[in-house]
Amino acid sequence: MTVPERDFVTVVSGLPRSGTSLAMQMLAAGGIEPLTDRARTPDDDNPRGYLEYEPVKRLKTDRAWFAGAKDRSVKIIHALLTELPDDVPCRVLFMRRDLGEVVRSQRVMLERSGRPGGGLTPERLVAVYEAQLAGVARWLAERPAFRVLDVPYADLVRAPEPVVATIDAFLGGGLDTGAMARAVDPDLYRNRG
Repeated sequence: MTVPERDFVTVVSGLPRSGTSLAMQMLAAGGIEPLTDRARTPDDDNPRGYLEYEPVKRLKTDRAWFAGAKDRSVKIIHALLTELPDDVPCRVLFMRRDLGEVVRSQRVMLERSGRPGGGLTPERLVAVYEAQLAGVARWLAERPAFRVLDVPYADLVRAPEPVVATIDAFLGGGLDTGAMARAVDPDLYRNRG
């Protein structure tokens, strides 16, 4: 299947542990090439890989690479979206996962790696994330060059086909939706509410 050229950057965003890696894997299976350097390798927390791109971490000081990401997908954490240039058209897939599940998954990942957490209670961390997400949503809504689709992680894992069809339409069609749906592995949905 031939995927039409897209004159925008497909940005995958959300909180850490919200399903952004899964979305990147689905897009790659569907025919959108990911912008990744594969510097972060698969591990027990993400056995299929992270599909990250190191220059994303330097968006505050270096955005020159971003315009060249048109017709590709790139994963950008929610907190860095506000560093994107306003003049590059973007379609943002924003992964939405239950915040209690996100916090649990983050805690498990930190414990597995032996790293300490930030010291916030789960309830306080959920409140912080709620405020951050609201601020990012306001910022995105004020950007004419940006279109946003919220992708419900639980629905995607439970029944991928309708969610994948919505993503395909949002991105202009032509994706291999069957391959995208097959990229979803319900066994990797851990730390459920």
